[in-house]
Amino acid sequence: MTPHVGLGQTAAKIILFGEHSVVYGHPAIALPLRSLRMRATVEPVRENDAPSTLTALGWSGALSDAPSHFASIQRAAAVATEFVGAPEARLALTTESEFPAQRGLGSSAAAAGAVIRAVLDAYDASATPEEIFDLTQEAEKVAHGRPSGLDAVATSATAPVHFQAGRTTQLDLTLNAWIVIADSGIQGSTRETVAQVRRQYDEFFEATNERLVRLGEITTEALDDLREGRVERLGAKMTESHALLSALGVSNDRLDALVSAALGAGALGGKLTGGGGGGCVIALARTRQDAQLVEAAMRDAGADATWSHAPSSEEVAA
Repeated sequence: MTPHVGLGQTAAKIILFGEHSVVYGHPAIALPLRSLRMRATVEPVRENDAPSTLTALGWSGALSDAPSHFASIQRAAAVATEFVGAPEARLALTTESEFPAQRGLGSSAAAAGAVIRAVLDAYDASATPEEIFDLTQEAEKVAHGRPSGLDAVATSATAPVHFQAGRTTQLDLTLNAWIVIADSGIQGSTRETVAQVRRQYDEFFEATNERLVRLGEITTEALDDLREGRVERLGAKMTESHALLSALGVSNDRLDALVSAALGAGALGGKLTGGGGGGCVIALARTRQDAQLVEAAMRDAGADATWSHAPSSEEVAA
């Protein structure tokens, strides 16, 4: 079968509650940011004997020569072409992202998912959501080693999701508040922080497990707060979560400073989001005006970029 130009799209995501503990079977809540998109384009290579290529994040060249941080895209292309029955296909892949990579916003899962969808589109192939999830997970294993599956789900979701042990439930939220996302400017590696927590879990089981269990409890407690719109309680739970994640060693001085700046500017709560070690911080603000004050304070504290997000409207303001 000769493919045509194929297109795929996914989105950024933030984890509201449950990062790291979700790897150990506890629940997590994630929110897709549909206004921060990842797009992929796939075109057949026309030149004889020319290899598959990749253009992404300012890099361009043969797909087989791509730097290691594109390993999930390489794997996504491989599993997708095998799925459509064209494992020897030579394709030109291009990804374009509206959000930074390696910041805990799900860029590897979003890129993999977008590429997989683009390949499916190029070959007019259909796949169930479960099949697309499985393909994305195969790519995520290259990026993160032991992915929970949360990123693969959340970057493709159309609503907030509750995730536990591979089971996903979409959530209806009543949240009249704003979420501020701040980029620390430091690349984080989920693979490294997941491995770090695993070492602690093996060596210091009691203390580490206690923190992971509490993170799971907070996630469960937050469900009712989200449904009822109890923003003050949600903020307090976010700040408690950050303290627990910091105790697990996945925060750092920059992330702690951004959380402190947000709280000092009137945020109801704040925490790192994603794997940590860098990446992004999120904060909860009651109004858009409050969110703007929190954004300014976080930029003053060293954030590279900020966004304000209203979950009820999917609005993102630069």
